[in-house]
Amino acid sequence: MKAVSLTKEISSTTYPGRGIVIGRTADGLHAVIAYFIMGRSENSRNRVFVEDGDGIRTKAFDESKVEDPSLIIYAPVRTMAETTIVTNGDQTDTIVSLMSCGRTFEQSLSAREFEPDAPNYTPRISGIVNCRTDADARGEKLSYAMSILKSANGDPKCCQRFTFEYAHPLKGEGHFIHTYMGDGNPLPSFEGEPTLVEIGNDNIDTFAQKIWDALDPDNKVSLFVRYIDIATNKATSRIINKNK
Repeated sequence: MKAVSLTKEISSTTYPGRGIVIGRTADGLHAVIAYFIMGRSENSRNRVFVEDGDGIRTKAFDESKVEDPSLIIYAPVRTMAETTIVTNGDQTDTIVSLMSCGRTFEQSLSAREFEPDAPNYTPRISGIVNCRTDADARGEKLSYAMSILKSANGDPKCCQRFTFEYAHPLKGEGHFIHTYMGDGNPLPSFEGEPTLVEIGNDNIDTFAQKIWDALDPDNKVSLFVRYIDIATNKATSRIINKNK
C-alpha cells in the first residue's frame, strides 16, 4: 500500500467530522499526533481547545449559546507516564481509568460503543501512542494503535469494534482515521482501516498549518498537534482555534 498525501486526503471531503492522525516524522525522531474537530450545527461550532495539564479539553466559546454539552465537552487528549491517549469523546477518561487498573487499550474500549446521536451514531475513534523509556528487543521505542467503535451500517443494535496496532512505525508515515466518509444525512461512518498517509519532515508549526488549511473553512473548528521527541519523551504542542 502506498502512502497518500495527508492534506489531499483531508481536503477530499467537506466533512470528515473529527479526525486523528498518528505517525512518525521522516527523520524518525518524533512521534506525531493530530486531532481536529469540525461542526455543522451552531452547538458543535461553539467550541475551542484549551490546555488542560499535559492534555487538552474542549470548552464552549460562548457559554450562553450552549445547547447540549454532553457530546461536545470532553478531554480529547490525556497522558499516562510514557503514553498519550487521544479520542473524539469522553472515552478518553474511560481508557485512562481502566488502563490504570491494568486493562489494555482494547479492553478498556470494550466498555464503550458509538455515540447515541441518532440517526448518525457517530463512531468513537481513539488512538494511543507509547514512547517507551527503554527500547524493545528490536531497538524500537515507539508504537501506537487506533480504534473505531461504530454501528453496523447505521443499525444501533450492533456495535462493531476494530483495533489497529502499529508496533514499529516507519519513518515518514502515519495513519489517519476520521468519523465520517463525507457529508450526508445521516452522516456515513468511516469505512475500512486507517488511511496510510505521508507525514514528511515539517516542523510542528508548518505541519499544523498544512492540516488547518486543508480542512473545509466553513466546517473546521479546532486543531491540536503534538510532536513527541522519541528519545526524551518531551512533547511540544500547538492549538489552532477558529473561534478567537
